Amino acid sequence: MKYLLKFYLLTVLFFVVAKPVFMLCYKADHPFGLADVGEVIWHGLSLDLSTALYFLIVPFLLVIANIWVRIPRWVYRTYYVIIAIVFSLAFVADTSLYAFWQFKLDALCLGYLDTPTEAFASVSTGYLVMRVFFWLLFVIALFLSYDKAAKPLQRRGTWHEVFLYLLLAPLIVVGIRGGLSESTTNIGQVYYSENQFLNHSAVNPLFSFLYSLGKSSDYIIDYNYYDDDTCRQLTEGFYNTKSIDSDTLLKTSRPNILIVVMESCGGQFTEIGGNKDITPNLNRLAHEGVYFTQCYANSWRTDKGVVSIMSGYPALPVTSIMKIPEKSRKLPSIASALHQEGYTNSFYYGGDINFTNMRSYVMSTGYEHLRWKADYSRDEQSTAKWGVRDEIMFESLLNDIKAEPSDGPWMKTLLTLSSHEPWDVPTHDIDDEVYNAFNYLDKCVGRFVAQLKKLPAWDNLLVVILPDHGYRYKNINESTRLFNHIPMIWTGGAVKEAKQIPAICNQSDLPATLLGQLGIQHDDFTFSRDVLSKSYTRSMAFHTYTEGMSMYDSTGFMAYNIDVENFVAKEGKNSERLMQQGKALLQLISHDLINK
Repeated sequence: MKYLLKFYLLTVLFFVVAKPVFMLCYKADHPFGLADVGEVIWHGLSLDLSTALYFLIVPFLLVIANIWVRIPRWVYRTYYVIIAIVFSLAFVADTSLYAFWQFKLDALCLGYLDTPTEAFASVSTGYLVMRVFFWLLFVIALFLSYDKAAKPLQRRGTWHEVFLYLLLAPLIVVGIRGGLSESTTNIGQVYYSENQFLNHSAVNPLFSFLYSLGKSSDYIIDYNYYDDDTCRQLTEGFYNTKSIDSDTLLKTSRPNILIVVMESCGGQFTEIGGNKDITPNLNRLAHEGVYFTQCYANSWRTDKGVVSIMSGYPALPVTSIMKIPEKSRKLPSIASALHQEGYTNSFYYGGDINFTNMRSYVMSTGYEHLRWKADYSRDEQSTAKWGVRDEIMFESLLNDIKAEPSDGPWMKTLLTLSSHEPWDVPTHDIDDEVYNAFNYLDKCVGRFVAQLKKLPAWDNLLVVILPDHGYRYKNINESTRLFNHIPMIWTGGAVKEAKQIPAICNQSDLPATLLGQLGIQHDDFTFSRDVLSKSYTRSMAFHTYTEGMSMYDSTGFMAYNIDVENFVAKEGKNSERLMQQGKALLQLISHDLINK
């Protein structure tokens, strides 16, 4: 019994000490005081105590087995090595990934192991070496701690100890479950503050990972909050996909089309966020063409953003539709709709087209031609950590446009990649490396459009420019409306005149809006709305992230954590109604996807 107690307390101690270490790693971005450390430890203790019981099970069984046959020391030591590796890996991974994801260690990271080159493209070799060093250091320290402090029995157990263990077994089960009430151990029990960083600091990363295993990105979570009638009432009128007397923005109904999807270029880097010097070309283009001033991203990741843009399908918190070929191939898309009208479609990406199952998605939704990293020279492939840098991709795109026959019609889509960690761009015009990367993207876009204007193709060309998602930076995150607010710009010779469209909308509304301008039926785009149509009366924007969702309409904004059932942010007086509508939308979208 003494051995089991020492093992258990040592495990809990590691979990407790890991919390202030995690907090110190992010003190510059998330200031806190000594009292905050104490509250984080206190509120996270219940989850630590429960999680430690999971890892007590093996020693518990070994001690029981020792009653009948003596268990050699190397068996215990083997287990110490395993848990030292697991604990250290979880701590280092959690601390490292939080800078990018802003949520605790999650099973989502497993989805990137299929393409490890792309998974590690955001960081430098030195960054990885340092993490491996600390991981090995923690492994050794933990193993030695267990081996010295938690020494197993050196004698055979006695029979009267069996009864003691029989009494202890149900206590372990109850402890893992979190008590005898209907509510079981969950992440939400440690949330106590309006400061999400403090809540995240209190969460045990191992429990977070284990808890999320059942919510992998290629698994469709069935959200069920309301009965069908209530769900229908809450969402009635949100997705009217009809185009009725739409405002006409174009000179022609059959322009050639170019869609530029900009990596991470949220509104905080443009004039939307008050930044006029980072992306001056985008700001200028916005006022030269059609500017959708109240457009919002559907999610926070490229694989989800691309599906929202091209298929008009809103993102779900965890599920990545792009990673489920049997579902993604059934989605409508701009490319497939245009293909039926005689368009040829091409997709450009300077990275690995197989990342997050992108190749399967773009090929099954109407793109006939792909140009990606493998189509470039070895030197070009290494111009950026993620692959071929943007200026080279824009140059390729420009040359292909020059080579297109004049009769068309065609659509091309470019997904950029340089405005992504580790921000390795060839220009150094702004001291802030993040701002500098977006400034480089802006230069590429500006130069490309300027060159396009000189071509005969410009006169019949519609260029749609928008990002795949925003980026968490300088306190801009899912709890702020600015994180989702993105620029959507239509420019090109096919545009009649400069104009601003103030309707609140999502990037997923692009398919219906674009096809409506071309007079092409889009009834199969169930969740895409023609925001230029007179039928668009219930304007709102819907966004999801791993832990929750947000809603924005003319009455206000709210962000809600669906895992712990609490508000993350509130603006206006209708947060409760917006939360209910957001839950109903999750239910509506997930049921639609399950039934595809």
